[in-house]
Amino acid sequence: MNIGKKIKELRMENSLTQEELADRCELSKGFISQIERDLTSPSIATFTDILESLGTNLKEFFTEIENEKIVFSKEDMFIKKDDEYKYEIEWIVPNAQKNKMEPILLTLEEGSKYRDDHPHEGEELGYVLKGSVFIVLSGKKHRAKKGESFYYKANVEHSIINAGKNKAKILWISTPPNF
Repeated sequence: MNIGKKIKELRMENSLTQEELADRCELSKGFISQIERDLTSPSIATFTDILESLGTNLKEFFTEIENEKIVFSKEDMFIKKDDEYKYEIEWIVPNAQKNKMEPILLTLEEGSKYRDDHPHEGEELGYVLKGSVFIVLSGKKHRAKKGESFYYKANVEHSIINAGKNKAKILWISTPPNF
């Protein structure tokens, strides 16, 4: 880890000049400059003061943030086809079950249904990309067609059924992950 570079980045994020940071820590501007260029190392007490002036602490400063993947391509997706029930699920964000929400693309063939789901914790949201579907909540059907969305708490029996004569495709997001 390049400590000097990271201190400089934090200083810049806080919109501070070297002189302003030095004043907050009762240090000289030259000393801050030397730290940022890794020409000198401050004592632990001084380093702690600098970090507090920058709104952080030793633990946060030394915790490496792993580079999270932000954009996912078709190659990243996992697809499951169920030939018996005639549906296809595409996990469009790999390993999303570790996140707070899980987005999928669900394609339902004509006359098909995506499983009956028992009540569980969480909420579900869908956006119909193609065709039309019935969202069945406690036995009551709610129709959503292309361009419409649906949202419900998953604390009742629920399922999704293709309501049309063509394929239906929805973007479906569950929180917490449930697929």
